[in-house]
Amino acid sequence: MDVILALKKTMIAISCLTMFACSNGPEEGRGGMAEQYTNSEFAPVMPDEPLGPEHGLRFDWKLAKLHLDTLVDQGAKWCFPAAVAQAEEKQNRIARELAGDLWIDAANDIVIQRKRLNDLELKLNYVLSQARCVPPRNRSTLESQLAVVKQIFDLLNVDNQFAFNSSEVNPKYMGHLAQAANLMKTYPAIELQVTGHADATGTEEYNERLALERAKQVKRYLMIFGLEEARISTLSLGSSLPLYDGDTPGIMLTNRRVSIEVIADEAELETAMRDSL
Repeated sequence: MDVILALKKTMIAISCLTMFACSNGPEEGRGGMAEQYTNSEFAPVMPDEPLGPEHGLRFDWKLAKLHLDTLVDQGAKWCFPAAVAQAEEKQNRIARELAGDLWIDAANDIVIQRKRLNDLELKLNYVLSQARCVPPRNRSTLESQLAVVKQIFDLLNVDNQFAFNSSEVNPKYMGHLAQAANLMKTYPAIELQVTGHADATGTEEYNERLALERAKQVKRYLMIFGLEEARISTLSLGSSLPLYDGDTPGIMLTNRRVSIEVIADEAELETAMRDSL
């Protein structure tokens, strides 16, 4: 047992060191070669393979996968299907990043995934103290719910970059905002959390303000397109959590963005889905 604990501490320490490693950076699109990887199974250490920093990240990925699998086994998929679907997508993205040797990108996404799973565990524990999470009677309704959530998530997390030192929403992303807002009008149980980001240029304080202004601009347009203000929350991470590490123009552009989480009240969403059929 002591050996296992020591190994775990060693792996976690190594993964922390990789936060200062260099990334290969993405090709134009959504992550370059790492996005082409579909296999999501990793062993923390391969036989006869030298121990390197990537093993710490693989170990952390495996721990996150075990955490997610445990939550699913406890019923999270039935009480919080939207949250589980997004967590699974993030887990697969990290796997593709690891396969593409994008260590810093994987490390950043693991930080996000840990917080997401911890929040999901807290919500699940509360629900399980009051009731049970069981499969819905109508599985097709559940699949329809997840399809709607995924469609909104995909719309709002593509073409979401900003020009240098600007909070103006680009026209292509504005079109995505209009489509998502129109879709969400049918499902009032869905809410959004908009997080603003900045590149590494500028001071920490300035980047914090600029990133928040980007999030607020996105919220402003969603409201113009018909969403109620109460359904959209905003926050800023400044330049503290870049999507990719590096200082090339393409990477800096990618880091000037908003990221959007789709938050769904599962019971209300199921009712709305039935009413729309």
